[in-house]
Amino acid sequence: MLNNIFNSVHVHKEQWYIDEPAAEIVRKIFNLCISGKGPSQIARQLEAEKVLTPTAYFNSVGKKTSNLMPTNIYAWRSNSIVHILENRQYTGCTVNGKSTTVSYKVHKKIEKSQEDYQIISNTQDAIISENTWLRAQELRRNKRRNTATGRRSLFSGLVYCADCGSKLHFCASKSLKKNQEFWRCSSYKDGRGTCTIHFIRDVVLEAIVKEAISELADFVRCYNSVFLYLISENKGAESVNRERSLRVKTESAKQRISDLDKLFSRIYEDNILGKLSDERYSRMANEYEAEQKRLISEVKENEKVLIELQKQTVDMKMLYQGLMEFTEMKHLTPTVVNKLIERIEIHNNEKKHSHNNVKVDIYFTAVGLFDIPTEQQLIDTMERAKQKKAEKSA
Repeated sequence: MLNNIFNSVHVHKEQWYIDEPAAEIVRKIFNLCISGKGPSQIARQLEAEKVLTPTAYFNSVGKKTSNLMPTNIYAWRSNSIVHILENRQYTGCTVNGKSTTVSYKVHKKIEKSQEDYQIISNTQDAIISENTWLRAQELRRNKRRNTATGRRSLFSGLVYCADCGSKLHFCASKSLKKNQEFWRCSSYKDGRGTCTIHFIRDVVLEAIVKEAISELADFVRCYNSVFLYLISENKGAESVNRERSLRVKTESAKQRISDLDKLFSRIYEDNILGKLSDERYSRMANEYEAEQKRLISEVKENEKVLIELQKQTVDMKMLYQGLMEFTEMKHLTPTVVNKLIERIEIHNNEKKHSHNNVKVDIYFTAVGLFDIPTEQQLIDTMERAKQKKAEKSA
């Protein structure tokens, strides 16, 4: 199958190479996902473009597969697309610990949650980047909702109510022209719900978002060093220090877990040889076991935090990539929007019959809410950065 497109090189057991034609299809599937398409839509597009299914592809290149040859060699299934999109190993990592057994006596396998997987980075050549994979997972969690007309907004799945936190529904019908399509809070329910309407036309939202992205792209291009300084200032040096501290703490805990295994063996042998009483052995074993259990839990929590901290670096790369694409094209596409924006919040407009002055909060990838500095703020920031640099070199 395409979701297993690495093939062993027999010179070294763990050496792998990429089946490039199949890899191109994998990249295409991820790009289509980031452009806003769901698994079923991707499957239909691949079929329309006469892309061979995984089984048909393997048969065409003379590789054995346990699957029966499909009647329609281009008929992709949506669950095949889902399986490919969920496969993290395309980023060049190895994923271990996907399952465990009930006990050493009962060998029935139990699937673990993804949070408990062991991820080993850079074990093979990557087909897609880590940020592409992460963004695809995020977009799939925020599934798009089709309208009765089948039309979608560029911002489907990203728009939320600033007051109640519910998603806003994109409203389009045959009776509405494109410039009349609008958003409203899903909790409004024609005035019978728990929230106000939070109305905004889609064309107005698109104009606001486009202007905000354009301003951010111009600012980053002209004042990149200031932009990076502001981001580091907002996140604080404690974020970097925290990551460093967590890594040291986690490695130390892992070493102690390993040492405790050796201590278990040692006191067990001493007990068998009569060097350690049963009472003392039991007390020490319980203490070691409690400590090891605590450390294992601590390592698991630390690794979750470290993954989140690493994601911030990955997201920054995604932001730069999206800004570059927008600068080149000067118009919005689903791919650019999904790379640049994590969330859009719409405030309610208290003024009746005025829908062009709605407050909109745009949360950009990696940086969240970001206000372009005024001229004076820019001067002040550059002065702070200069002073900080002087302090470091002093």
